[in-house]
Amino acid sequence: MATFKIMITDGLAEKGKAYLREHAEVIDRSGISPEDLLKEVGEVDALIVRSRTKVNAAVFEAGKRLKVVGRAGIGVDNIDLNAARAAGVTVVNSPLATTVSVAELAMGLMLALVREIPRADASMKQGKWLKKEFEGHELYQKTLGIIGCGRIGSAVAERAQAFGMHVLAFDRFRPKDELCQCSEPVEELDDLLARSDFLSLHLPLTAETRNLLSHEQFAKMKDGVYLINAARGGIVDEEALLAALNSGKVAGAALDVFSVEPPSENNPLVMHPHVICTPHMGAQTHEAQARAGYDIATEVVAALKGDPLRWKCA
Repeated sequence: MATFKIMITDGLAEKGKAYLREHAEVIDRSGISPEDLLKEVGEVDALIVRSRTKVNAAVFEAGKRLKVVGRAGIGVDNIDLNAARAAGVTVVNSPLATTVSVAELAMGLMLALVREIPRADASMKQGKWLKKEFEGHELYQKTLGIIGCGRIGSAVAERAQAFGMHVLAFDRFRPKDELCQCSEPVEELDDLLARSDFLSLHLPLTAETRNLLSHEQFAKMKDGVYLINAARGGIVDEEALLAALNSGKVAGAALDVFSVEPPSENNPLVMHPHVICTPHMGAQTHEAQARAGYDIATEVVAALKGDPLRWKCA
């Protein structure tokens, strides 16, 4: 059997590493710099990355032996798919592994936002009892607009329905009959924006989705809307969101992702009193990491061996 070399650049759960070691030589270079990656990628047959590592045209050019790039997770926006195709490199991901963890975080952020859980906790730790200041809202009978109804968006829709929410779904890339059965399909984004009390984003970052929500879209939303983004930074125009928060058009936002990660010190959105922030941790559960590690390990090995693939992106 051929001996393959596989480099891991952003860490991988032990279950995934163990499977890789059964089939290849594993080089763990978690945290490798872009400069060192260019120097070392020419010696390996496969890369396994997460969102930190940018696999651009220069990486593909330097990867003379490279046959496969695996993304442990769903999003492949950090991988230049056109460059991969030009170089004849297969790109695979593990789209099922993090569905539950991201969907649960989105619901958790929604609840934390409307009940002001972080601020209430902080006040208690300061020895204060500000019960009357924390009169929040219920999710029950509110309208949730989900933009992007793939696996994660559909999982959020199912959970929101369990809270008694009415769910609207918009996805310009999917036929209406493919949208989650728990939701009401909406054909126009403007219609969803006008009707929603809450908005939750579940889209990849592409040229078409960058700044999908900007000044024009915020103006079409209900006054006092709540926004949750556990998808990708850059889908929301952060300057427009800040203006909408300051005007009161947006009552609150919960952000797990930012256009620049980590965000700059004293970022006005991070510091805003009506914004809850988390450090892009949607997929950071023990269960999701174990699934993602094993799923991508099996898929990368299959690609190296020429076996059938489940999740080929390029």
